[in-house]
Amino acid sequence: MHKMIEVLQKEVAPAQGCTEPIAVAYAVSIAAEQLEGPAENVQLYLSGNIVKNALGVGIPGTGRTGIDIAALLGAVIRRSDKKLEILNGMTDRQLKEAEALLEQKILKVSLKEDTAERLYIEAVVQGGGHTGRCVILRSHTNVVLIEKDGVPSLQTQNQDGPGGQAEDHAELSVKEIYEFATTIPFEEIAFLLEGAKMNMAVSAEGLRGDYGLRVGKALSGKLGSLIQPTLGGELAAAAAAASDARMDGCAMPVMTTGGSGNQGISCTVAAAALAEKLGSSQEQLARALALSDLVTVHIKSYMGRLSPLCGSGIAGAAGSCCAMIYLMGGSLGQMEKGIQMILANHMGMICDGAKTTCALKIATGVQAAVLCATLAMENLCPCEKEGIVCKDVEDTIRGVGCLANQGVPQLDLTILQVMLDK
Repeated sequence: MHKMIEVLQKEVAPAQGCTEPIAVAYAVSIAAEQLEGPAENVQLYLSGNIVKNALGVGIPGTGRTGIDIAALLGAVIRRSDKKLEILNGMTDRQLKEAEALLEQKILKVSLKEDTAERLYIEAVVQGGGHTGRCVILRSHTNVVLIEKDGVPSLQTQNQDGPGGQAEDHAELSVKEIYEFATTIPFEEIAFLLEGAKMNMAVSAEGLRGDYGLRVGKALSGKLGSLIQPTLGGELAAAAAAASDARMDGCAMPVMTTGGSGNQGISCTVAAAALAEKLGSSQEQLARALALSDLVTVHIKSYMGRLSPLCGSGIAGAAGSCCAMIYLMGGSLGQMEKGIQMILANHMGMICDGAKTTCALKIATGVQAAVLCATLAMENLCPCEKEGIVCKDVEDTIRGVGCLANQGVPQLDLTILQVMLDK
């Protein structure tokens, strides 16, 4: 199997709800499965990034936000085989049981302060005289420890790099990605079309309903005369509407990219919407999606799985830009130019958690992708004398990682402190 097929199969996966609180539910579910009766006490130890991304996001089918209800649903549902789709098929009875546990105040959440890992989830669940424990780190479904009463049934070492970086993906390059996406037999990447279909369905729901800040509706011209629809605006509206719905607790699943549903939305919805407008074939769309997903994962491998910088607005926008350029008949060189411009424009966009304003950032990212793709098709590009842009696109991408991991080491803690101080 081609190594990039393996990357796509690992990094493009369905999830219902925001991946951070759902990963918490997944961990609690595993820990609760070690018990022989109902949960009586739940203790969570979470990295700051998990807390930051789970505080303000809607939990599908609950009408509630945040970590608490997600964790207690995991204690009730106990379907860890569903992984990030654990809430799919949740019943009213299960929700009521979780709400009852919420009222009983059996949950305690603590920051895991003695870890350098950006993605760390430890769930300890007690009940019936037994204790179950689960640890997830570095990626949302990467379970490294399962214990019952202190005896491990699973204990393994994670292969990802420090701080949540998947170092094997950093070995990719834009050139290799382009050569793969444009030459691999169509049938080997046709599975990506299902993800685009899934995310476009959520987009349509976001445009129909009144979710979140209704960013997608505004960009589509449905909320007033100040914004008049254009093709670029329609692409941004489609992507923002999907995030509107997802961040406000829509129960429909999305296809994630690199562990993030918003990244998946950012790098697939605009591409699928443009392909529909251009009358592109399913094969052309699949190749565009392969480009977009892999470029997003490539850039994120330097930024880290969870980052103080916005993955959707930076990496997802760069992937989306490459997909647009490909669908318009552009070359590898023009895609590299598009990435350079996106990174020059958006490298400073911070991540202040998962919440309804993510739709604003996705809209900004896709609008920038439209602009940068247009400029790249005219062979325009900033030169290496301008800011953080390097002569080689791979050096510029590495600069993103340097900024995310060395330039702003305290930014995540500062953002979280501001959020908690409210």
